[in-house]
Amino acid sequence: MKETTARTKPQKGSACRALRCWRFGPCIATVLFAPQVYADNKALGQYLASECTSCHQLSGASAGIPAIVGWPRDQFVAVVKSYRAKERDNEVMRTIASRLTDEEIAALAAYFEGEGK
Repeated sequence: MKETTARTKPQKGSACRALRCWRFGPCIATVLFAPQVYADNKALGQYLASECTSCHQLSGASAGIPAIVGWPRDQFVAVVKSYRAKERDNEVMRTIASRLTDEEIAALAAYFEGEGK
């Protein structure tokens, strides 16, 4: 004779529910706290800056391309976001800015502002 075992649904508050919270908890924490972390993350800005510095010189020299070293954060953020919104006329900058998140723009602003000091 074959034995059958009854499957029961996990009760509220069970280990299964705790596992679900454990699995999704880091995602929720990232969404809530990531903007604060990345806003001042100069290391992320430095990492992302390699694409910027292929045209904009870290020395501050501007041979036809404006220097961005030492710009105040709020000005940097406003200018890059205006390229992203297609409010400024430069296709290269529009393309680059369109790929950046607000957090990445803030990190770049923090990095370039600090490089001018």
